[in-house]
Amino acid sequence: MSTSSLSLGTGSGGSPISVSGLASGLDTSTIISELMSIERGPVTHLTDEKLKLQGGETVLQNLQSSLQQLSFVVSEFSLPSLFESSQTVTSNEPARVSAVASSGAAIGGYEVEVTALANSAQRTFTFTSPEAEQTITIDGKELTLKAGESAKSFATAVNSDAEASVYAAALENGTVVLSNRATGTTGGEFITVEGAGTTLAEVEGTAKEGKDAEYAVDGVAGTSSSNTVTDAIAGVTLTLGGLTPAGPVTIDVQPPGPSTSAIEAQVQSFIKLYNSTVEAIHQQLTTKPPAKPQSSSELATGTLFGDLELSSLLDSMRAAMYEPIAELESGMSNPYDIGISTGAPTSGTTSQGSLEGLLTLDPAKLGEALQANPAGVQKMLEQWSQSLESQLNNASEAGGSLEARANADASQITQLTSQINNMNEMLALREKALQRTYAELEAVISQNNAKSDWLTQQSESLSKLST
Repeated sequence: MSTSSLSLGTGSGGSPISVSGLASGLDTSTIISELMSIERGPVTHLTDEKLKLQGGETVLQNLQSSLQQLSFVVSEFSLPSLFESSQTVTSNEPARVSAVASSGAAIGGYEVEVTALANSAQRTFTFTSPEAEQTITIDGKELTLKAGESAKSFATAVNSDAEASVYAAALENGTVVLSNRATGTTGGEFITVEGAGTTLAEVEGTAKEGKDAEYAVDGVAGTSSSNTVTDAIAGVTLTLGGLTPAGPVTIDVQPPGPSTSAIEAQVQSFIKLYNSTVEAIHQQLTTKPPAKPQSSSELATGTLFGDLELSSLLDSMRAAMYEPIAELESGMSNPYDIGISTGAPTSGTTSQGSLEGLLTLDPAKLGEALQANPAGVQKMLEQWSQSLESQLNNASEAGGSLEARANADASQITQLTSQINNMNEMLALREKALQRTYAELEAVISQNNAKSDWLTQQSESLSKLST
């Protein structure tokens, strides 16, 4: 039988050199691979368990983060600043006349008409670059121009001077427009320019006087040097943005009280985060692990399916939205009374019906509650938020139940990693030993085959001699 040459030395990695076409005719590489595959079974099992734990740890950490954010938003309902008394002022045409309350605004409705807007005085000049350095005076303020200076650089120099009384605009046609930095009536004397020579030559017929704004509130005329008017309505600042040819603009000043818009914005922010958190928990509770996971992502899927602790947390969150708070007055004892609503709670394992617990807000009901009983709304939201915040913190804060579970998973992951590494080292040694054993076996078979061939040759030689 023919044999292949083989060596029992070691390769660069310290393992026996692989040999093909061996004397036994066996595929020893495949045999060793099959044996090692069987012996790696426990390592594969531990690796799968590690991936499951890592998936569960990540999910727990994400849910913890979501609950912490929700807890922070809930805590803001207890802030006194949310219910600070303020006055709301509205305009039916804010583009023409907008209004804000300053302090002690007189409540009621006002009709504002605007017949003229305040503007600034202006003069237009042709600009010629000076041939030599030149000093000109504008409203008593001296400005030095360099030889060859352009209209744009001149305008830049004027506008960058904080003490100047005018602005300068350099137009594409080479002209420069100077305008007062303040609006209001100026009369005929405005924007005096001295020492300009031919550098600035005023264009005749283009000068415009500054004018005051002209308006009327409930038929009482008034003027203002600015389009921001502070004395037309007591405690209200008006900003005039346009004329009112179609009729007066209505300004409505409400009595002092909590800001309905601010509280509604806070409630909507809470509802958005609450719903996303509930959906995230529900998804984990209802996602089943694959029957035969084929990848690391599938192994990490469904680790919290039907989790009792999360189901209990979800039910308690939902219950907090409709259960009456002890010692609070009837009709203002839970969030439902101000327009925050949810579906009925479920018990036991969370089901698809839990999604019916997503919150919605009736803004009209919230506004009515704030107008009728602002103190009651504040007291209810404070007590409700403190109770819900406590529930959320028990699960999500540092040292809470979710962090404890995530830390337990992390500890098991560390132990499994160490165990897997040790087993892999032992399996590597085992594979080297099998390679050497089969190599030695092949060497013995090869030697025996060689001896058998030699004896056969000697026997044939003797037979020929005998003949």
